[in-house]
Amino acid sequence: MFPEFEVVPAVDMQDGQVVQLVGGERGTGRTYGDPVEAATRWVDAGAGTLHLVDLDGAFEGERQNAAAIDAVLDAVDVDVQLGGGIRTSEDAIGLLDRGVDRVILGTAAVENPDIVADVSATHPGSVVVSLDAKGGEVVVSGWTEGTGLDPAEAATRYADLGAGAILFTDVDVEGQLEGVRTEPVRRVVEAVDIPVVASGGVATIEDVQALKEAGAAAVVVGSALYEGEFTLAEAQRAADEV
Repeated sequence: MFPEFEVVPAVDMQDGQVVQLVGGERGTGRTYGDPVEAATRWVDAGAGTLHLVDLDGAFEGERQNAAAIDAVLDAVDVDVQLGGGIRTSEDAIGLLDRGVDRVILGTAAVENPDIVADVSATHPGSVVVSLDAKGGEVVVSGWTEGTGLDPAEAATRYADLGAGAILFTDVDVEGQLEGVRTEPVRRVVEAVDIPVVASGGVATIEDVQALKEAGAAAVVVGSALYEGEFTLAEAQRAADEV
């Protein structure tokens, strides 16, 4: 997984449309159209992986954008990682069997850590545990509930349970286009021997480079790409130069 550093476009979905939230707050999103059009646009631009999130599923606790996700899976031929509303091992395994390459487990992994081991037993390396941090602690249920968990300590626990990677999202800077914070990412990277995918706050190509230098194996980028702050090719090329 991510043998080379990769810039991964985000396709976050709400009510069947691509949406980018600000600071993880519901109702703050800006809409960017049809998910299939967005997904194919990024693949045409050179994406090797797509990051799909069912935002409604994350908030409601069950998948809400299944039709849009199925349409994206049918339309593209690159790796796809999917999160949002996946709460049981049966749901996760069903999605993997459907064609999703990696499932992202956040709330489910916090509430039932054994789900990571259960899914990994049949689909090794396919679980990405999402550790979304707000105010220095892991938050769940669409970033609305604190857990008291330290992200680096939690990452170690899930790596031991068989997680293939950690997705670390800095919610405090998510969607704001004001830059990244590398120290929280570095702490998680140093805690585990599995890939850490960074997300949140990317506004410039220099942010992408900084996250690579902090040890991230990949970076998920949403708003900056949709707003045209830089192109996917420019970001990947700059990262390759680090």
